[in-house]
Amino acid sequence: MAKALIHLVGGARPNFMKLAPIVRALQARSDRFEFRVVHTGQHYDRDMSDVFFEELGIPNPDHYLDAGGGSHAQQTAKIMVAYETLCQEEKPDLSLVVGDVNSTIACSLVAKKLGIAVAHVEAGLRSGDRSMPEEINRLATDAISDHFFVTEESGEQNLLREGQPAERVHFVGHVMIDNLFYQVEQLKSADFGKFQSAAVKSRFPRYGVVTLHRPSNVDSADTLVPLVGALKEIAADLPLIFPVHPRTRGNLEKFGIDLGPNIVTTPPMSYMDFLNVWREATVVLTDSGGLQEETTGLGVPCLTLRENTERPVTLTDGTNTLVGVAPQAIVAEARKVLNGAGKAGRQPKFWDGKAAERIVAILDRVLAK
Repeated sequence: MAKALIHLVGGARPNFMKLAPIVRALQARSDRFEFRVVHTGQHYDRDMSDVFFEELGIPNPDHYLDAGGGSHAQQTAKIMVAYETLCQEEKPDLSLVVGDVNSTIACSLVAKKLGIAVAHVEAGLRSGDRSMPEEINRLATDAISDHFFVTEESGEQNLLREGQPAERVHFVGHVMIDNLFYQVEQLKSADFGKFQSAAVKSRFPRYGVVTLHRPSNVDSADTLVPLVGALKEIAADLPLIFPVHPRTRGNLEKFGIDLGPNIVTTPPMSYMDFLNVWREATVVLTDSGGLQEETTGLGVPCLTLRENTERPVTLTDGTNTLVGVAPQAIVAEARKVLNGAGKAGRQPKFWDGKAAERIVAILDRVLAK
């Protein structure tokens, strides 16, 4: 039987973290599969160097499409044009996309129109908020995909409700958790002298971690000023370490917001550096999607500073609490954690580090047909 050729498509750093376990699982089945890692170039990230891929335990991308920035429409169009050329040259049997970025929908559209099967990893997640570009990307990708790999039961239920055939919806667990467990193991032999987190952690026996980057939270002074006020109130009792996203830093300066002495800012950290700091935090306050899941994976209390989440299993099973952006609610929930009343949580179903193996086993079956 001829080997199946799979394109593994990513456009941003978190995409490659999700692809890494699938790469390793495919490498273990080299008798059955060939694969090419395709980097669309959606996000330029200076930290996405050779060392980044070495930390993930995977080779550098085989193809770089150099799509770059621009508006959503410009970026999506550039990715589509470049990926169409690649697909016509290589004629893969399947295009595997992850997550909900512009690269996800762009490459799905191209593959589908060329008659190439599409598999969506992290399928079926829904926030219900169509003002989020990510929500539109999720809905559109799932509307045309052939195979759906879901991380939690809500994803399965959403897809079935939307009319997808049950035999194509596969509840496999979460490759981001596979990667998390792999990286935690890698940390055991890491050189912490290279980590900026090591110096920050050494100053505080107990601390919290903050990340803020969503435009709805950081682009308006009316929202950002009260959010920072809540963080400063919490920081009076628990020092907060805050790796500041460039967008957020720019707006803090623009609005003249002072973080006070107990919120310690750092530049953005590499994945391993950031994992080293948040895994031992007393609490994480974030508007990130992936961090809601990773904190659940390691049992760290998480307060999500958003009005909705597309990852409800982190609320029902995990350590996550959806607190919104009202300062009083944020402070009240943080104090619960500081008083020992934070969520203990449990590991969601199939979040056991073996999601990628399940995905590859299913691909072996469906591509054999």
